[in-house]
Amino acid sequence: MKIYIGADYHGLAKKELLKYVLITKGYKVQDEGAFEYQREDDYNDSAIAVAKNVREDHGSMGILICDSGHGMTIQANRFKGIRAANCFNPESAILARQHDDANILCLSARIMEDEEAIDIVMAFLNTTFTEIERRVRRVNRLDEREDYD
Repeated sequence: MKIYIGADYHGLAKKELLKYVLITKGYKVQDEGAFEYQREDDYNDSAIAVAKNVREDHGSMGILICDSGHGMTIQANRFKGIRAANCFNPESAILARQHDDANILCLSARIMEDEEAIDIVMAFLNTTFTEIERRVRRVNRLDEREDYD
């Protein structure tokens, strides 16, 4: 599975740690920035890059990290086919995958410790969508709007 990962300057250190962990576990990882600490960067850039890649690369997943995780989540969810979830513990990551077929995990650089972030990422990546009729129907309805890209 290929993982697209991105962060703003708040999430840069945690992104580098997660990238290292994922590569050592055998995942293919594509880094979409930030690549250096710049207080003036915008979370939007990495979120857009990751969302576009995940949308085009069927079966891939994304990970986004910013100060709260909220901005990345909002930006990524602007794209049709993207289901980004801001998760704060392994259980919320598991539910995002099982119930909502989330394909991008968003994390807060501020709120969680490194080990907790690793646990959340692994829970997210090791969980599959439970394809029961009501969940499939609900996920399919997420893209009903006509004004998406």
